Amino acid sequence: MGENSLQKTLLIISGGAEAVPGIERARGMGLYVVVSDINPKAPAFALADDHIIASTYDVEDTVAAALHYHKTVRPIDGVMCIASDVPLTVASVAHALGLPGITIEAARLAGDKLAMKELFVEKGISIPWFCRVDSVADLRRILSERGFPVVLKPVDSRGARGVLRLTESVDLDWAYEHSVSFSPSGRVMVEEYLEGPQISTESAIINGRAFTPGFSDRNYEFLDRFAPYIIENGGHQPSVLTAEQQNSVSGLAEQAALAMGITTGIAKGDMVLTKDGPKVIEIAARLSGGWFSTDQIPLATGVDLISAAIKIALGEQVLEEDLIPRYQKGVAIRYFFPEPGRVVRIENAEQFRDRSWVHKLGFFVKPGDIVEPVTNHTKRAGFVITSGETRDQAIERAEQVVESIKIETVPMKC
Repeated sequence: MGENSLQKTLLIISGGAEAVPGIERARGMGLYVVVSDINPKAPAFALADDHIIASTYDVEDTVAAALHYHKTVRPIDGVMCIASDVPLTVASVAHALGLPGITIEAARLAGDKLAMKELFVEKGISIPWFCRVDSVADLRRILSERGFPVVLKPVDSRGARGVLRLTESVDLDWAYEHSVSFSPSGRVMVEEYLEGPQISTESAIINGRAFTPGFSDRNYEFLDRFAPYIIENGGHQPSVLTAEQQNSVSGLAEQAALAMGITTGIAKGDMVLTKDGPKVIEIAARLSGGWFSTDQIPLATGVDLISAAIKIALGEQVLEEDLIPRYQKGVAIRYFFPEPGRVVRIENAEQFRDRSWVHKLGFFVKPGDIVEPVTNHTKRAGFVITSGETRDQAIERAEQVVESIKIETVPMKC
């Protein structure tokens, strides 16, 4: 192994574009980085020291590939994912290789929204009312008892796929079939639609003690535009909530993560502050996507959460002071939603690329690509992350970019 023999090796089970900043961070820490992904052209492969071809969602395949690499190529010292919802795959690899990580049971709970909610009831964690749905007839019965609106969602999907806000105008036969089609296990559930500010939290938990540097107000201004789909249009920091309200939300997210058995690891919370106090929608046992963990948190607070997560994966010490926000700067992210059709051109983007307050500007489509109707978060066409002296300035700048850049499309011929 030569001069690299003293390097620790980190396996990152996610090769998408959002994993790239984390891979750069890991290599900057002097680590030998191996990336696992089924896509032979995964963007992260170009930055990694080595790669493994295996589906991030196929637990057995990835475990077998990681074990083979560990035994025959190079010992692996830690495993994690970045912006990829595969905690069970990560935990299973960690267990098989004897590496630091959350328990397989905690990872299983993170991937099963129904089992998670049932645990939260048992542990006294505040959550919305929920119920499993076994058929369209079952859904009709539940709605006749509960009324509208409610949220219908797959038990085990991601990226808002199959998540619907049901009102009286929604065709329930279609809604059930749509939602269940996105569940690998064919299971769906309904839960109370909660009124109130929605918040994303991101916590690092060290030996049972939680720190939550990530706290962002989520933007759902397009609920009516994209109904019945529930589509987020970014978020912003610092929060508009009071310090007391923020503490109550982050405290509940931390309690929920601990209840799941995440005593050392990363926990991402989807939270709502209702008139009755904060409630948990779900907890993800991983670093967030949407450039929240990799870019927005450090830009807003000065906390390098990615480095902390890497150290946790390697079983190394994380200093508490490194998880405490050093400041609160204005940061906002907004997304592009062009009209469906074939992309003809993207105009005015270049005028913003050299602006000091544009932290990152990216597109998921290019001329010739097809923009599909927005039904989940994978259908967004691009994003911009902006900074400002204040939250409002960052938001104003992000909205200026989205309004100025034109992703021109032409309708598809039938």
